[in-house]
Amino acid sequence: MSLSAQEIASLLSKGGLPVSPDLADQLAAYLEVLLKWNTRINLTAIRAPKEIVLRHFADSLFCAGYISPSAQTLLDFGSGGGFPGIPIALALPQIHVTLAESQTRKAAFLREAVRSLGLNAEVWSERVESMPADQRYDIVTLRAVDQMESACKAAARKVAPGGEMLVFTTQRLHSSITSAAPSILWQQPIRLPHSEQGLLLIGRR
Repeated sequence: MSLSAQEIASLLSKGGLPVSPDLADQLAAYLEVLLKWNTRINLTAIRAPKEIVLRHFADSLFCAGYISPSAQTLLDFGSGGGFPGIPIALALPQIHVTLAESQTRKAAFLREAVRSLGLNAEVWSERVESMPADQRYDIVTLRAVDQMESACKAAARKVAPGGEMLVFTTQRLHSSITSAAPSILWQQPIRLPHSEQGLLLIGRR
C-alpha cells in the first residue's frame, strides 16, 4: 500500500526536509509507480513505503539541496529505480536530467516514470561509456552503483569544466572514490542526516 502526499510530506518534514504540497503530490505519484513496478523487477530491496521515503527520497532531496542554482543539465549515473535523479528532477524542474541505466527492464521503468510524471528528463539505456565523448553535464550523480571506483572514473569524464560530481558513499569507501577521480577537487564529506554511515561527497572539475 502506498502513502498519501500528506504522509510523505510529514515524514520528510520530520527529517528536516520540508516539501511543498505540489512536490509532495509528485512524490506520491512516483512512489505509486515505483511500488507497482517493484513487484515485477527489483528496483529497490527496501519494500516498505515509509522506509523508501525515509531512505531513498530523503537522501535524494538532501542531495538536491547541494546542487548549484546555475546548473542546467544533470546525469544520474546508474539510475536504477531513479535515485537520486527522479526526486531531483521533481524538486528542480529547471534542470534537464538524463537517467542512465543500461539494464533493459529498469530503463523501461524509468521511461514510464518520466512519461507518467511529466519530467524534464530522458533515459539513456546504454552504458555511460558509450555516450559521445564530448557529451558532458553540469552535475553528475552516483548512488548505489556497482563497481563504484570504476564508475567514478567514467563519471568524472562526463563532468563539464566547472561542473560538479555528487557521490553517495560511506566512510570506508571515501578514500578509494576520491582516488579514483583525481581530476575532481573534492570537498570535505557531508554526513547524510538519515544514515548512520552514509556520506555525500561533492567535488568540482
